[in-house]
Amino acid sequence: MATLKLAAVRGMNDLLPAASPVWEWFEARVLDWVRSYGYQLIRTPILEHTDLFVRGIGAVTDIVEREMYSFEDRSNQERLTLRPEFTAGTVRAAIEHSLTYDGPKRVWSMGPLFRHERPQRGRFRQFHQVNVEALGFAGPDIDAEHMVMLARLWKILGVTGARLEINCLGESDERMKHRVDLVKYFEQREAELDADSKRRLTSNPLRILDSKNPAMATLLNETPQITQYLGVASRRHFDGLQDLLAKAGVEFRVNPRLVRGLDYYNLTVFEWITDQLGSQGTLCGGGRYDPLTEQLGGKRTPAIGFAIGVERVIECLTQSGNIDATAHTDVYVLHQGGETASQAFLAAEQLRDAGLDVIFHAGDASLKSQMKKADASGAEFAVIIGEAELAAQSAAVKPLRARAAEQRIVPLANLADTLVSALSEIEE
Repeated sequence: MATLKLAAVRGMNDLLPAASPVWEWFEARVLDWVRSYGYQLIRTPILEHTDLFVRGIGAVTDIVEREMYSFEDRSNQERLTLRPEFTAGTVRAAIEHSLTYDGPKRVWSMGPLFRHERPQRGRFRQFHQVNVEALGFAGPDIDAEHMVMLARLWKILGVTGARLEINCLGESDERMKHRVDLVKYFEQREAELDADSKRRLTSNPLRILDSKNPAMATLLNETPQITQYLGVASRRHFDGLQDLLAKAGVEFRVNPRLVRGLDYYNLTVFEWITDQLGSQGTLCGGGRYDPLTEQLGGKRTPAIGFAIGVERVIECLTQSGNIDATAHTDVYVLHQGGETASQAFLAAEQLRDAGLDVIFHAGDASLKSQMKKADASGAEFAVIIGEAELAAQSAAVKPLRARAAEQRIVPLANLADTLVSALSEIEE
């Protein structure tokens, strides 16, 4: 009987070596970018208590109702969930460890999240996000900082055509007044609602505005707009945000239907959107969530954050062709087996001591076969130690990218300095 061939879980994808250079390139630039704004890394567990997300995200949301991977642990005493988003866990950690007791904090995370959705282009069951949070900041200046820093990231990455949409959801009393009129409006036109919207009408009518059903477009365009219910303070905050964005030269559009999919938002919400990815065009989304810390048992703390969909940005980068997605290394070390392999092994270590990235050819193969592998590795130079080179305590250095350049013999004692100098000239 044949053994069953195992495969990855549907919607949870392997990242194979051929695709990893783009991810590494992206992650390196993200690290420099968040540091340039003073954000520090925070890592929270992949598993959290289910109640954290029920209380934080909202019981009547798609994520909590249908998408979370939740289960009881082996003792049947704890209900646990694979994290579907970062913010609730970050706020839980901030409360538990009193992160903001000595002042506001800027933090960021990157890693996998899990939602049981129908896999499609740009939407997977295991996906990755870059998450940025500013805890303890109340003014519109930090809201603007988040949007401006994203505009800078798109320039760094070479992402073109991303557009910014913003809205203001006001405070709870303003949303309640809006909700009353919104429910009346939808009840009067209930026949035009789809089944999902009818279900939300009594539980979470604001989420109806986020519907992507084209048959409801006219209905949704004529709804009462939340911006008409904003009080003086909320309006001042929203006006201050728009003023800072305009002064920074960041173009934006106010979208009164933008509500986002989570219950913890208040005041500012925003999304960066692209047309390159079809229906899954949101590259990044976020907003202010001042009430969340109190909802999770802490002291009310102003805060704002956003999440970048890594797979979606990677797809945009791949489509653009603006980055080199091939693997690269500095040196590939070849040999003829026996004592030449031992010498080549030691030479590779010496080159790594000098700060170079080096691949040593493990195992036996002809020099012709090894040269093919050296060329495919993306290395700038091949270092060859054969019988003649071993006897002379030297190595042959062959440039692989400059086809016209000649191979030369270099004493082993000078090998590292020679290659470091040659690579420096290439970088210049």
